[in-house]
Amino acid sequence: MSRKPVHLAVYDTYADWEAGHATAYLARAGYEIRTVGPSREPVTSVGGLRVQPADALDDVRPDDSSLLILPGADLWTVTPAAAAAGSDQLAPFARKAREFLAAGVPVAAICGATAGLAREGLLDDREHTSAVSFYLAATEYKGGSRYVDADAVTDRGLITAGPTEPVAFAREIFGLLGVYEGEVLDAWYRLFHDSDVTAYAVLEGAR
Repeated sequence: MSRKPVHLAVYDTYADWEAGHATAYLARAGYEIRTVGPSREPVTSVGGLRVQPADALDDVRPDDSSLLILPGADLWTVTPAAAAAGSDQLAPFARKAREFLAAGVPVAAICGATAGLAREGLLDDREHTSAVSFYLAATEYKGGSRYVDADAVTDRGLITAGPTEPVAFAREIFGLLGVYEGEVLDAWYRLFHDSDVTAYAVLEGAR
């Protein structure tokens, strides 16, 4: 079955480990992973990996995608005053997330990317999570009452997670896209989050 690509946002200082579980197993499931940068110029992750984006952000359309993944990055940390002054370098990625969600195409944001979505107003009316509630409160967003103290949260096509939960983040992505379901999804999570070796047999049986 032909699937539309999954788009992974990459930008300077992006946290290269936060989407690794998700992209590895999406690729194994047959999804093409296309990196998306501010332009096609190389970017460097916080771990020092130099990445040549396959696509520029302006060229990516929701109709051509299964999912947009936004990893955390140092560049997402911007004061409200700086954001109001136009100093939020990653704001175009939050606006692209709005475009995706409006088109009915899911978005997954982890760590600092959740702050970018908060500034964009995308968390005002959705259940969501992040590192801690006061991290998002510092953006002066209006969605504080919707904050959920959980590893990862999915609400109406938007997945959010904190920086220590790349496995839970991946689990939500797999469930939303139907890559794994039911006991297989649970087994994948137990294996990689809890090191539960009994889960391996369930995964092998599902191959």
